[in-house]
Amino acid sequence: MTDTIDLSKFEKKMIIRNIEDKDIDEILAMQALCFPGMVPWKREHLESHLEHFPEGQFCAEFEGKIIGSCSSLIINFDEYDDRHTWDDITDNGYITNHNPDGYNMYGIEVMVHPDYRRMKIGHRLYEARKDLARRLNLKSIIIGGRIPNYHKFEKELSPRQYVQEVKQHKIYDPVLSFQLLNGFTLMRINPNYLPDDRASGKYATLMEWNNVDYLPTSKRYYKTAFPVRICVVQYQMKQINSFEEFATQVEYYTDVASDASADFAVFPELLTTQLMSFLDEKSPSRAIRRVTEYTEEYISLFTELAVKYNVNIIGGSHFVEEDNGKIFNVAYLFRRDGTIEKQYKIHITPNERKWWGISRGDDIKVFDTDCGKIAIQICYDIEFPELARIAADKGAKIIFTPFCTEDRQGYLRVRYCSQARAVENQIYTVISGTVGNLPQTENMDIQYAQSAIFAPSDFEFARDGIVGECNPNIEMVVIGDVDLEILRRQRQSGTVRQLKDRRHDVYGIRYKKN
Repeated sequence: MTDTIDLSKFEKKMIIRNIEDKDIDEILAMQALCFPGMVPWKREHLESHLEHFPEGQFCAEFEGKIIGSCSSLIINFDEYDDRHTWDDITDNGYITNHNPDGYNMYGIEVMVHPDYRRMKIGHRLYEARKDLARRLNLKSIIIGGRIPNYHKFEKELSPRQYVQEVKQHKIYDPVLSFQLLNGFTLMRINPNYLPDDRASGKYATLMEWNNVDYLPTSKRYYKTAFPVRICVVQYQMKQINSFEEFATQVEYYTDVASDASADFAVFPELLTTQLMSFLDEKSPSRAIRRVTEYTEEYISLFTELAVKYNVNIIGGSHFVEEDNGKIFNVAYLFRRDGTIEKQYKIHITPNERKWWGISRGDDIKVFDTDCGKIAIQICYDIEFPELARIAADKGAKIIFTPFCTEDRQGYLRVRYCSQARAVENQIYTVISGTVGNLPQTENMDIQYAQSAIFAPSDFEFARDGIVGECNPNIEMVVIGDVDLEILRRQRQSGTVRQLKDRRHDVYGIRYKKN
């Protein structure tokens, strides 16, 4: 007998997957139904979750509809106060404190659409979290759980008595009972956890699920230091007669950085305009297009040097002509493993537009390296604080600024802004400039620089926030060590905590390329 029944008509499709940007509006609408009377997420909260820890954000999709979701981040729980609040642990809901090298996953919300409860949606979401914790080799999952039925008993039971009654199955609590069934154990009860959670009397049960498969690894041990050595080149612009002469100068400084065991060698902005000294082209706009013809030689040279000398190179910046005929000012990162990244200059000075017709980039990049996340912001870009804040929010710990300025006033704009960005974002900043002159080259007559490495201003950092600096206007290098572990600790417990103490409820920055 042939089965003629179309089984597809009866199928119901349930999917547990990572949240995507297209899901945000639906999740926000669901939250209003799940938590009436409580302050809901804003779109920028969920966008920040996806930016910082996309793999930790899950949703349940049933027949094409989002019916449940959960959010989380990774932390080192020992770094937080025992009586922390939800705002403390989530950076006011933005999870910019997410630490990919942490020990613990922290669950900050689970919700299930009221029309789809008792379908084990919450259980499925918790299992997705547990699977991720095992996959990432995390020590545990910690949650601050609501006790939404406590308001019914608060006149006769203390929070601890209420929790004990729930544990003994004498009282049912939809959240706590569920968490106990999912293998979580009580650590403590925190007061004032969520100020708007009146149903729970503002209390939360701090609970933990331990990953029995957790295996300590070497990178998981507490770090006393994470030093990164930086060699900043204050490069002299002088007459040369060939690309080979340029390559010889650049290799010399790369060798210097390598001999010092530097992790980064940093060259200045417009480094390759030195090539104009032998191109014999008087028109600035035509001279720049001649320089762009050396793009492949430039990239090949620095890639080879990065690998040969085992140092990551910030290759200054170079003018690049793209297929549409536009010319961009581009800074390249040449990693010592041979891979390459690039950052377009976003803000173009009036001088660059007038003399060279340079076009603007529009993407703020943060790059992974073997020394953590870094950003490159070319000269004028460091004078716009929004760019550094976006880079810091994307995880950058160091911002490199190749620059080229012709007078002290221009130089001080770069310097003062770099130091301000270091303080504002609790980040290291590095400036590398050109000195000398190219008398035969239009619009590259003379340069002024004092290259330097800057730190935030607090007790554990260098005095005056200056790790090291060159003498002004002479060809030389400055070599200094920055410590990313000190930076991490100070962001959590420094004298001031600019990143943690931001008023997201009052102001914010929206990056339109997200």
